[in-house]
Amino acid sequence: MDVPTRIEAALTAAVERIEGPSSPPQLAAAIRYAMFPGGARVRPRLCLAVAAACGDDEPGVSDSAAAAIEMLHCASLVHDDMPCFDNADTRRGKASVHKAFGESQALLAGDALIVMTFQTLAIGAARAPQRLANLIHVVGRSAGLPFGIISGQAWECEPGVQLREYHRLKTGALFSAATIAGAIAAGDSPDRWRLLGDRIGEAYQVADDIQDMISDAETLGKPCGQDAAHNRPSAPRELGIEGALQRIDQLLQEAVAAIPQCQGSNELRQIILAQAKRFVPKNYNRHAA
Repeated sequence: MDVPTRIEAALTAAVERIEGPSSPPQLAAAIRYAMFPGGARVRPRLCLAVAAACGDDEPGVSDSAAAAIEMLHCASLVHDDMPCFDNADTRRGKASVHKAFGESQALLAGDALIVMTFQTLAIGAARAPQRLANLIHVVGRSAGLPFGIISGQAWECEPGVQLREYHRLKTGALFSAATIAGAIAAGDSPDRWRLLGDRIGEAYQVADDIQDMISDAETLGKPCGQDAAHNRPSAPRELGIEGALQRIDQLLQEAVAAIPQCQGSNELRQIILAQAKRFVPKNYNRHAA
């Protein structure tokens, strides 16, 4: 089974577990709507790529870790789009969850996805229960205080935050969780995989900042200009677009250099370099600028 199929199968199984006669139908529908169709599934792909580089001896465990991280990501998008934060009408080219189902259902859907994250880990790690505690710790840390995406969102409500720290929390935390969880799921040492995820996550957020500044809602499938509208830290506002692009290059070089020696390190390096092309906005010509 190829990686995209593994990811979608794991996510579908998780959603199907909460659907049925006992589930409130509108909430179950909102959860499915938030999950499918997905975006690029960058985080679960990275999780499975690291697991593969480490041998992937328990694919069921790595699949559940990848799905759990994607569910946390989707939960964060549901909550980010709500009127109390970005008040975004669209996400992934369709109405955001709060627009399609109402604010109450959106809040509950995001909360339910967070709970489903840990249920999915528990079910998926049944074949290797000795890995479950570390997986729960890593995934929980990536969501909560003081090092997770909730902290990143909360810093938007504070009078000031350092740009790189904001990026590491808002986005980098889940990328670090993806690399670390992939290693844990495959029985490898987790600590040596943190820097790789941290650097990729920061690069991804810098690229997202650039897209927010220069792209359009039709291309991105979500509102643009949100950083300026909400006075949020932004790489191109602080560094300029060329400076932000140079920062992406530096971060990706550091990411590749951070790949630990393992049986699949060369293959993982090629995957990251191939994905790096996605970080430069398609509608920006560096040579013409």
